[in-house]
Amino acid sequence: MAWAMKAMQHAEVYYKLISSVDPQFLKLTKVDDQIYSEFRENFEKLRIDVLDPEELKSESAKEKWRPFCLKFDGIVEDFNYGTLLRLDCSQGYTEENTIFAPRIQFFAIEIARNREGYNKAVYTSVHDEEEKEGNHGREEGTDSGGAEEKGANREREKAKTSKGAEKEKRANKEISKSGETAL
Repeated sequence: MAWAMKAMQHAEVYYKLISSVDPQFLKLTKVDDQIYSEFRENFEKLRIDVLDPEELKSESAKEKWRPFCLKFDGIVEDFNYGTLLRLDCSQGYTEENTIFAPRIQFFAIEIARNREGYNKAVYTSVHDEEEKEGNHGREEGTDSGGAEEKGANREREKAKTSKGAEKEKRANKEISKSGETAL
C-alpha cells in the first residue's frame, strides 16, 4: 500500500509541476538529453500524446522496452520503480487515464511529451482558467479607456510573470524536498 501512496504522490507533484511551469523548459533528470535521444532512437514512431497500453504492456512491447530500460540501470535512480503514467497527456490522473509503468518509461515518455509540446495543453488549460477567473466578468472587446487599460494590462502581465516565477519556485522546492525520486 505504501508504494501506491508514493506513486500517487509522485503523480500529483508532477501534474502540479507541468501545470505551473511551461513543460518545454522542464528538466526531470540530470540525463534528460540521453533519455530522450535513446527513447526516440528506439521508439521513433511511438505515439505519445495518447498512449496505447498494448505498446507498453504486451509481450512484444515488453521485449522491446526491457533493453531500453536496462540501459539506465545505475544511471537513473530507481529506474524500475513503479510510477503512474497518463495515457492521454491532455488529461489528468484518473483511474481510466492511468497505467502503472517503470520509472524510466515514465521519464522517457514525459520528457518526450514535454519537449515535443504535448504537455503544453495541461499548462495552457490551467492558465486559460486563471485568465477567465482574473477577467472578472468583463466582456472581451469592450473599450474602457485605451491607455489606462494598456497600463493595467502591463501591470497584470508583470504580476502574472511574477506569479509564474513564484509557482515555479514552489514546484522546484517541492521536488527538491522529496528528492529526485518524487518523479
